[in-house]
Amino acid sequence: MANKVYEYVTERILAELDKGIIPWRRPWKSLTASGFPTSWVSRKPYRGVNLFLLAPGEYLTFKQIQEHGGKVKKGEKSHIVVFYKMMEKEAENEEDEVKRFPYLRYYNVFEVDQCEGIERRSPQPEEELKELPPIKRAEFIIRKYENPPKIKHAGGSAYYAPMRDEIVLPKKNSFLSKEEYYSTLFHELAHSTGHQTRLSRDTLVKNTGSMRSDTYAKEELVAEMTAAMLCGKAMIEQATLENSVAYIASWRKRLSEDKKLIVTTASKAQKAADYIQGVRWDG
Repeated sequence: MANKVYEYVTERILAELDKGIIPWRRPWKSLTASGFPTSWVSRKPYRGVNLFLLAPGEYLTFKQIQEHGGKVKKGEKSHIVVFYKMMEKEAENEEDEVKRFPYLRYYNVFEVDQCEGIERRSPQPEEELKELPPIKRAEFIIRKYENPPKIKHAGGSAYYAPMRDEIVLPKKNSFLSKEEYYSTLFHELAHSTGHQTRLSRDTLVKNTGSMRSDTYAKEELVAEMTAAMLCGKAMIEQATLENSVAYIASWRKRLSEDKKLIVTTASKAQKAADYIQGVRWDG
């Protein structure tokens, strides 16, 4: 039986695209200090595709709301949070090993404003970042990147050159704003994480360079989502792409054809964002 959760997630994203909204290009104006949708209980931001499914705010499950003496306001609808759960497939015979595989699951949550008797909480402060203004936050994130690519300011375009492991950007003063500069830099840094000496991401390593290829398009989406995550971390608005009808139509078609695309791409983007910030995971 096909995993219906991928379809639920894709339909939610498609609904946003139909409104002319690109979920991974949201401005990070937030009710939480982290800039992300956050668990009210753990005070930690959600990760992966959940960043694009949920608006910034603080969320609880129905059970958590009851346990903390609150209730859901009449008529309010829940939101979904997705996660992977490891499942086991029984061996067909004694010689075979039991196989483990990730299976996408979900649960329902409500934002604090949808509840009665639940007060908004401050998230756990990140000691290294809590006193830094947005632009210094952006610089802090960039400095966390271990063994980064070279960054060169020259010319009139922005791109990452894998063969040279080099990012080329226009000069800072040519950008319309500092936020736009850092958003663009985050995008190109995201590409660089796919280099074979780093995450060796298939959408970068196997990219033929053709802007019309499916691999190129998927790598661009990874970079866009990664930049969105880092902009959220830096608490700056992501402002480098217009909500063009052609762009939205292109991604609507791709997401409709591949129900797993949005979830798997967001997972790759999360790994890229973690890598830039010096976060390493086993496995």
